[in-house]
This record gives sequence, C-alpha cells and structure tokens, in this order.
Amino acid sequence: MKLRIQGNSLRLRLTRKEVAELHDRGRVESCIEFASGHSLAYAIESAAQATSVAASFDGNAIRVAVPALVMMEWAEGDRVSIDGGSQANLQLLIEKDFQCLHKPDQKDPDAYPNPLAS
Repeated sequence: MKLRIQGNSLRLRLTRKEVAELHDRGRVESCIEFASGHSLAYAIESAAQATSVAASFDGNAIRVAVPALVMMEWAEGDRVSIDGGSQANLQLLIEKDFQCLHKPDQKDPDAYPNPLAS
C-alpha cells in the first residue's frame, strides 16, 4: 500500500492483492521503520458502523475507516477511487493502484492495468 501525504491530504493506493485482502479480511496495514526503532503504521479498514470515510492518528498509527458497503462496492466493481473529508479539513483519497505508464521497465504485476495504456 502506498501512502502519500501532501499538505492537508492523505492518499492511499492499493494493489489488486491489497484490495482483495481488504475485501476478504476487512483490513490492510503497512508500516515504515525509522532509525532508533521508531515506526509509523498506516491502515485502512472496513467499518460496519461508519457513515463516511474518516481518518484518525494516535501518535503511532494512521487509521482510515471506510463504510463497509462503500468498500465492498469499490473492491468488487470498476470504481477507481473513494474520496472523503475528515476533521480539520483533511482530504482523503483511496485509489486502486494502476501500472505506471512513464516507467514501463518498473511494472508492478500486482497493479491494476492502466486504462490509458494502448
């Protein structure tokens, strides 16, 4: 899962395998390790009680919750992204990860086929 933080926006991009894991298990998590044993975990999870996409941060982990029905429709269909806003005007975007067009030698076989590829 790729995490992009820019300004007051958070973007998560998931491969086909990660979308399947989210669909089947209801959660996908990843982590980045820093020096001296510090890490930042980030996760996306299906939330049955959620009414909108929301994010939280507890000092060690970023958690993005997606309403279960929205997540299921996204994972099973052709929809590319789920977007939403959260507290403090945080913009959230969850996307299916497409194969890169400008670096063909670095194709990720688990990425979704890019619809712009010829």
